Amino acid sequence: MHKFKILLLITPILCVVTIAFAQESKVVIPSFNDKYSKYAAQLESGDLNINYTDFRNSFLDSKLFWKKSPAYDSLKKLVYSEMDKKNYNEIIRLTKDMLSIDYTSMFAHECLQQTYKNLGDSVNQKKYHDILFGLFDSIIKSGDGKTCKSGWHVTQIEEEYFILDALGFKLQSQATTNGGRNACDKMVVKSNEGEATYYFEANKVFEMEKKLFER
Repeated sequence: MHKFKILLLITPILCVVTIAFAQESKVVIPSFNDKYSKYAAQLESGDLNINYTDFRNSFLDSKLFWKKSPAYDSLKKLVYSEMDKKNYNEIIRLTKDMLSIDYTSMFAHECLQQTYKNLGDSVNQKKYHDILFGLFDSIIKSGDGKTCKSGWHVTQIEEEYFILDALGFKLQSQATTNGGRNACDKMVVKSNEGEATYYFEANKVFEMEKKLFER
């Protein structure tokens, strides 16, 4: 088992819940019939054997990508609010609404798998747990993160912060840099083992930001 996988398992991301009975909520799969929509439908059906890197990249070509903000961010804030109130049914509904906007969201999959685990729903817990690690591993195994040339490939800024949180790192500073053909986010972090520097290859992030300004 990859060492990072162990760290993520023992460091749940603020989604610890107790047993409750959740009302049925569903993820709405987009009807665009594009590559992203087909991937999302396959995963939600429980067929998890996909190329998760290609899936993450396919979201950038989806019509949904340009609709993600501010609706997605608003839902995420509501999830945190419902956590404080321990409203578990609402957490499930909101996170599935988040997946209806962006099924590549590791935050939403982490919340769902942790919630279902505590509800005793092993089938749904395993599904969202395995999707989470499919997404997570597709980033961590894309490089070693030690240089910009070998940086971890990300498609959205949110992925960077999720990875750092999952690994138990506290961000100290952030800067943009280049290495070879890569444009990267250079992250200086601190953990119990001391200070370290990691690089996220963010070519897709900068490319989409440029397109956003041109719209």
